Amino acid sequence: MARRAESAAPAAPETDEHLPAGKGRATPSRAEREAARKRPLVPADRKAAAKDARAKNAEARERARLGMAAGDERYLTQRDRGPQRRFVREYVDARFTVAEFLMPVMLVIIVFTFVPVPALQYYGIIVLWAFFALAIIDSAIMVFTMKRRLRAKFGELERGLTWYAVMRALQFRMIRIPKPQNKRGQYPA
Repeated sequence: MARRAESAAPAAPETDEHLPAGKGRATPSRAEREAARKRPLVPADRKAAAKDARAKNAEARERARLGMAAGDERYLTQRDRGPQRRFVREYVDARFTVAEFLMPVMLVIIVFTFVPVPALQYYGIIVLWAFFALAIIDSAIMVFTMKRRLRAKFGELERGLTWYAVMRALQFRMIRIPKPQNKRGQYPA
């Protein structure tokens, strides 16, 4: 037992050359360290500090906006996160949907209803209802095929994907957030 203790102990240096040199200054006292650590609660130039804080916040918001538009997972809202949501976004963006033109058609029909020609108003409403029905049918087909592909890829589906897809399909392609990452016809694998 004593033998192992002897072998584990390091050998003492024989010359002073191997000793490390001092740090070159005295150890600061506790009072000196505390004084160096103290800072005022309110900065000396509050306006400059507020301006710097606003600039940092604006930079962070801009970085988050660009990240969200690019589809970076770190900057997406909880609603847009996850692989299934990404698949739904790519699927909807790859498809031409009738629903994205629903708002402009409704606007044109509303303008037609102000024209004092009853036949034009009547046919305008008929066209509106027909376009509305076409958008619903197109959305139903989109959801059916999208869910089939989602089940094949992921198995179990998250809740809310149908509503997420339909609401994204209702928006113009150019104003969708996150921005479309694929071209029309480029469906996700």
